[in-house]
Amino acid sequence: MDRRMFMGALAGATVTAPSILRAQQLFRSYPFSLGVAAGDPAPDGFVIWTRLAPEPLEPHGGMPLWPVPVEWQVATDANFRNVVAKGEAIAHPETAHSVHVEIAGLQSSRPYWYRFSVGAEHSPYGTARTTPPLGAKLDRLRLGVVGCQNYEHGWFTAYRHIAEEPDLDFIFHYGDYIYEGRGNPMTFGAGHKVQSYVRSHVGEECFSLDDYRRRYAQYKSDLDLQAAHASCAWWVVFDDHEVQDNYAGLTDKHLTPPELFAFRRAAAYQAWYEHTPVRAASIPRGPDVQLYRRARYGDLVDMHFLDTRQFRTDQPCDDGDKPYCPGIDDPKAQMMGLPEEAWLAKGLRGGARWNGVAQQVMMMPVNRREGDEKEPRYNVDSWAGYNAPRERVLESMKGLGNVVVLTGDEHQNWVGELRQKEGKGDAVAVEFVVTSIASDGDGSDTRPGMDDVMAENPFLKLYNYQRGYALCEVTPDTWQTQLRVLDKVTVRDMPIRTRATVTVPHGRPELHIA
Repeated sequence: MDRRMFMGALAGATVTAPSILRAQQLFRSYPFSLGVAAGDPAPDGFVIWTRLAPEPLEPHGGMPLWPVPVEWQVATDANFRNVVAKGEAIAHPETAHSVHVEIAGLQSSRPYWYRFSVGAEHSPYGTARTTPPLGAKLDRLRLGVVGCQNYEHGWFTAYRHIAEEPDLDFIFHYGDYIYEGRGNPMTFGAGHKVQSYVRSHVGEECFSLDDYRRRYAQYKSDLDLQAAHASCAWWVVFDDHEVQDNYAGLTDKHLTPPELFAFRRAAAYQAWYEHTPVRAASIPRGPDVQLYRRARYGDLVDMHFLDTRQFRTDQPCDDGDKPYCPGIDDPKAQMMGLPEEAWLAKGLRGGARWNGVAQQVMMMPVNRREGDEKEPRYNVDSWAGYNAPRERVLESMKGLGNVVVLTGDEHQNWVGELRQKEGKGDAVAVEFVVTSIASDGDGSDTRPGMDDVMAENPFLKLYNYQRGYALCEVTPDTWQTQLRVLDKVTVRDMPIRTRATVTVPHGRPELHIA
C-alpha cells in the first residue's frame, strides 16, 4: 500500500468499515511484537504502552514513516465485556511508533485490563491496578523488585515466574533494562568462573538512537519479559547500562567531551522513554529527563523512586573496585544532587506508615577486602564512593524507624542495616540489594571470598549469588521480603524457590532472617 491507501484503510478500520477490515492484514507481520505494558499507576488510572513494530529489528521497526492511529480499550474484566474507557492514540514515527496513553477517571484500588488494536490486528491484553486514594487505610501491599537483565548472559525465566506471582500491586525495575555493549559470542567471566553466552546482541555498541531502539526491541521481544509487563503495573527507573556502563552525569569512561556525550545520553534517554510505560512528565528534554518521582499507597507506604545517574559527580579513585582514596570523602561530591536530596528528605516525612526508597546502587559502604588484601576496597560507583551525600541521606532517615531501601546493580542478594558514620554508627534504615534477572549468568549460593567480606562488614546480615527477584509484602506492622532465586539461567524453564525470608518490624531498623 502507498501512504494514502494505508491511512484510508486505517480510517475505515476505526470509523466506517471495521467488519470489512477484520479480515485484512494491514501489516506484513504482527505489529504488536513487543507486547504491552502499564506503569506509573495513580488512584484514578495509569499509563498504558505499546509500540508498533512488525519487524522489530529492522529500521523503524518495519513501520512506514508516517503517523498511525491506534485504538485502545480499558475494561473491568479480561474478556472486555465491560469496557469503561476507550479512545484513539497516534503512534508517531518521531517516537518509534510507540504509544503512551495516560488513563484517568477510573476507580481506585482495583484491577483493570487493557489492549490495543490497529485495523484487524489486536494486541495481547495486560492488567494493572490503580492505587488507593491518598491517605486511605491500607492493610497490605505486595510488590516485586527486578532489574539487571543482560540478554546475553541468560534466559529471562525469572520474569515468567514473577508474572505468575499472585496479587502484585506493582513491580519496581531498578535499572539496567538493556545492556549497551556489542554482540559477543565468546565466553565471559563472572563470579570467579567462566561461562558461555546463551544468546547474542544484534549490532555494535549502542551510540545512536537507532542503535538503542534496536537493542530495546531485541530485549522486549522476549516473551517472558512481555508476560511480566502484562501481569501488573511497573515503576521503572534507569541506571547506567541504558546509556553506558558507569557513566556519571555527562562523564563517561572514555572521557568523551561532555558536549558530545550529551548527544549519546539524549539518544539513550529517548529510546528509554519510547520503550517504557512512563508519563509525559518523563519525556526527555535533550540529554535530561525527569526520573525521580513519588507514589503513595494509601496510609501504608510512600514509595520514593530516585535518580542516581544524571546529577552525580564523577566517581572517585578513577572508578571501579578500588582502595580508599581521598575523593571518597569529598564534601562536594554529589550522588543525586542537592534538590533531589531535599525532595527525598521532605518526602520521608510524608506521614505514611512505611517509606520505600527505590533506587539503583548499593547504599551500604561495603568493604570488599578479601583474603590477603591489605587495604580496604570499595565499589566507588556505589554510595560507598560518596561518603558525604550518603551521610546526609542517612541523617534524613534518622529517627523514622520505617525506611526500607530497595536496590539493584550488584547481581547479588545483599541484606543489611544502613548505619551512620560509614557503617560504624547507629542503624537508621535497612537495605535489600536484589540480584539480577540474568546478568552474570548462572550463580551459586555463595562465592569465594564472601566469608571475608561478611566478617569485614558487621552491618551485612545475608549474602547470596543466585539470579532471581524479590517479593515484598508490607503490612502496618512488618515489611517482609522474600528472595526468590533460580539455580541456573543458562538452562530454560528452571523452577523458582525462596532462598530466604527477611522481616523488618515497624519502628526498628533491624532484620529477622528465616
